[in-house]
Amino acid sequence: MSATPGQPPVDPAANLAAAHDVHARTRPDAEALIDGALRLTHAQLAERIARTATHLRASRIGAGHLIGVALGDHAAHVIVMLALARIGAVLLPLDHRWTAGEQERVASHFGADLVLVEAGQTIAGTRNLPIDDAWLRAAAAAAQDSVIASGGDTPLLVSLSSGTTGRPKGPRITHAHFLARFRTHWINLGFVPDDCFVCATPLYFGAGRTFVWSTLYAGGKVVLAPPPFDPPSLLDTLGRERASTLFLVPTQLRRLLADDGSLRGGAHTKTSGPAAANPSAFASLLGLRLLFSSGAPLAREERFAIREHLNPRFCEYYASTEGGGVTLLTPSDIDGHGDSVGRAVHGVEVQIVDEAHQVLPPGSVGRLRYRSPGCATGFYRDDTASDEAFHEGWFYPGDLARLDAGGFLTLAGRAKDMIIRGGINIYPEEIEAVLRAHPAVHDAAVTGIEAAQRGEEIAAFVVLKAGAGASPETALRAWCSARLAPYKQPQFLEVVDTLPRNSSGKVQKAVLAQRLNPSAVRS
Repeated sequence: MSATPGQPPVDPAANLAAAHDVHARTRPDAEALIDGALRLTHAQLAERIARTATHLRASRIGAGHLIGVALGDHAAHVIVMLALARIGAVLLPLDHRWTAGEQERVASHFGADLVLVEAGQTIAGTRNLPIDDAWLRAAAAAAQDSVIASGGDTPLLVSLSSGTTGRPKGPRITHAHFLARFRTHWINLGFVPDDCFVCATPLYFGAGRTFVWSTLYAGGKVVLAPPPFDPPSLLDTLGRERASTLFLVPTQLRRLLADDGSLRGGAHTKTSGPAAANPSAFASLLGLRLLFSSGAPLAREERFAIREHLNPRFCEYYASTEGGGVTLLTPSDIDGHGDSVGRAVHGVEVQIVDEAHQVLPPGSVGRLRYRSPGCATGFYRDDTASDEAFHEGWFYPGDLARLDAGGFLTLAGRAKDMIIRGGINIYPEEIEAVLRAHPAVHDAAVTGIEAAQRGEEIAAFVVLKAGAGASPETALRAWCSARLAPYKQPQFLEVVDTLPRNSSGKVQKAVLAQRLNPSAVRS
């Protein structure tokens, strides 16, 4: 595509989708989006975005309309999102895996003008537009839209930050916010036009969606490898597409670590190291320029194991829906600061404060807050939630943390998850890290339950590794006793098959707490 005669070249900073017109001129034959047998160059992607934008306008969708997107993890989902951005619509992502009731509640809560759905899907209470084969054919035949809506501080996205239960909250994120977040990807994560990013998480998931957009905006290539997560298939995709960057959530990384030996084609020894790995299985993973994770913090031992066994260039990227990237733990930082989530990324300022918003000295545990050009300034149609989370230009994510003199941030848990037992503050993540370090434990979650004598007691839920045995409670209690003060040791411990998680991969501790029988808790 070229600029309309008589008009200046497209300003790629104006609208998130405008960059694709630029790539169509400067990188027309470079591959942009891969979805199975479908392989689109940047010129082809730009054309599809422009034609889809025309068809969306013909479907009575325009600037400022709040459009729910309940689509699967395929190329049309990516194209539709960028076409909506191009015409100035505001996206409301809805997970297509939710029940119709969940989708209806969220769409109704935010007042969506319309919801884009898969063929055969219906969401009651709102206008639906099926993105079926007929619609896609009509979009492909539409004229190319030469009009690009303004970007900058205009809204682009209302993205859920608290799942589908309770009162959903959606930060107002603008085109300018996303472009600021992209700068941290370029500066801190090194995204470049030659990158091939494999998206192995849902497009509904904020991180997956953002890194897809960021890679395409930079002129790189995106390969869709959506759930269900299958390690052998993922490794095959990485090798076949010569991938350079891969984002995984902690649960996926733990699956790779658990399958390490079988995927390499034999028993794995810790002394082998990445360089000695069997190239027939893990070469594509080991050869990535960047393997990184976000969504939930990893334990110290997990960070070391991932760097040693999966990729020596592993980074942990602490981020939020509201603020984008906050801190980065680099491979070299893991040795001296393996308990932390790293230091602030480009353009982000981080502080630890008390309840009166006063800055605490280094090493103190308090409320985390941060601000940056990429951070939202409030929630959509929710002044009460905005007042609770945003204060004088700072965003308070609800995390407790400490910041050392060198700027390394260590999370201590969610403020709402903090357990107060006998007047003592206890941070669940510390106990979870101890449990995960046990050789028989695959994953763990810790929460508090009400107790008459001490206010709250500690309950732990663990998922065991295969072959760990059926009754390890005695061994786990002894493990905790040797590593935790008496008041931090779980009074209730249960082995579960899985930990319930929301669409972002975070453990739903309220669901776990409902399993508990308070009378069974030892006091």
